Amino acid sequence: MGLKRIGLLGGAFDPPHLGHLILASEAYAAAKLDEVWFLPSYIPPHMERKHAATVSDAEKRIAMLRLAIADNPNFDLCTVEMDRKGKSYTYDTIKHLNAAYPDAQFYFIIGADMVNDLPNWYRFAELKQQVKFLATTRAGVNIHPIEGMAIDYFDMPMIEISSTDIRSRYRSEKPWQYFLPKQVKTYIEENGLYD
Repeated sequence: MGLKRIGLLGGAFDPPHLGHLILASEAYAAAKLDEVWFLPSYIPPHMERKHAATVSDAEKRIAMLRLAIADNPNFDLCTVEMDRKGKSYTYDTIKHLNAAYPDAQFYFIIGADMVNDLPNWYRFAELKQQVKFLATTRAGVNIHPIEGMAIDYFDMPMIEISSTDIRSRYRSEKPWQYFLPKQVKTYIEENGLYD
């Protein structure tokens, strides 16, 4: 038996929404993954300055993710970045996961809009040797090849949903409830997360 194929979908997930679930589902099917692990970041490097003002606490984001993925046996939650605390670099996470799960091949799932920025990621030269990347295709995004690296691409329906927009809609009393699973909507309302 070969290595277990595990997709990793990182993000703040504040809140997790249907776009995240569809992205994970499409990657799962396209790459014939065994599982997709949702990987909530404690502090994403690109959000460090605005972290305190924009990201809900770890426990609430984990609770929302558990609710969002509960009905899909192929989805799981990986809290390694939450447990480590501090700034979350993909390199550190992959290094940890490769050591902890030697029987797995990890695939980091990203959107097409992130591909051109990959060479700027922390310790990218080493990272690209330790994990495979799966990326969505997207009309209008001009992707440049990265030397010494093959990226597997997959198609995904165009879905314009963002956690930032959902929080903004909630606060401005615009419709927001159909952008995420009902259980997550209920959790947000019951906990007054974005009031």
